[in-house]
Amino acid sequence: MPLATTKTNLFGLDREEMERAALELGEDCFRGRQLYHGIYHDLNFHAEAITSLSKRFRGALAAKFQIALPEILERHPSRDGAARYRIQFPDSNAVESVYMPEERRVTLCLSSQAGCAVECRFCFTALMGLIRNLTAGEILGQVCAVIRDQQISSRMRLNVVFMGMGEPLLNVASVMKAVRIMIDQNALGIPLRRITISTSGIVPGIKALAEEPLRPKLAVSLNASTDEQRVSLMPINRKYPLRDLLAACRAYPLGPREVLTFEYVLLASVNDSLPDALRVAKLLRGMRAKVNLIPYNGGPGLPYRPPSFDRVLDFQEALAARGVPAFIRISRGQDVRAACGQLTLEASQKAG
Repeated sequence: MPLATTKTNLFGLDREEMERAALELGEDCFRGRQLYHGIYHDLNFHAEAITSLSKRFRGALAAKFQIALPEILERHPSRDGAARYRIQFPDSNAVESVYMPEERRVTLCLSSQAGCAVECRFCFTALMGLIRNLTAGEILGQVCAVIRDQQISSRMRLNVVFMGMGEPLLNVASVMKAVRIMIDQNALGIPLRRITISTSGIVPGIKALAEEPLRPKLAVSLNASTDEQRVSLMPINRKYPLRDLLAACRAYPLGPREVLTFEYVLLASVNDSLPDALRVAKLLRGMRAKVNLIPYNGGPGLPYRPPSFDRVLDFQEALAARGVPAFIRISRGQDVRAACGQLTLEASQKAG
């Protein structure tokens, strides 16, 4: 278990905050910038290792601050090359992150909250309820903990998706602070176009994200073709019905080659019929959008099952025939309890 400490954690502070930390210790602002670069760009997690700083400054930093990553509690490698992590913070709360390698790139799936308040009926994280928001440092800590554990090279094309535990747009301040550090060339240097925020449909959050000067890609979990069906799967639809959600999506600013992504988890005999596909195509008519079709990745404790692959193909073909690009996305790590929240839920049930 990580040890609690009274020292402020430098990990999670932005450049301006590190400049202020340097000033507090009697150094110039540029020393704070060197500290920022040493932590996030060079991935030094001990002040003594940042040799661009003076010995006196490193000693002062060690006395007052720490540079602490969260602890990897569990690592579950999958036969398909993916790995699911359970990562714990000093207050003993844990989240899940997923490492997904491909031939020329790596994708990291991050959590933004411990637990979740949105209560999607097919999601294991929903069974936990909301515990708390993560800080920017805890979000960044997932990235760096996995980079270090997997020895991911800085030359590797790295993608980040906020599709783990929690609703990112209910923790938008911490998420966007983490994103700004991720994209900074003096920090992690991940291109903005390789970062995606996925939302269950928090309309005010979508509108707030639209106002950001630098925006990640947006993915919206649709999962239904009518309000009645969506309410039964995603109770958040009572507050933000399809009409309001799609209006916010249509108003969302897109770059010249950018499209919105709609995620659609296919549940056997629930939302996977041909009439469903036709209604989805109608909902998205005229939008610059694509649909990711995701056969359900379930487990014990929830009643849903994945559809047959023929059923998935029929759904895809129906959308494509009506001008909606649709892609089938098979969940990675299915042999290592990879459904979102499943590892942490199991651990909490055992502890209880």
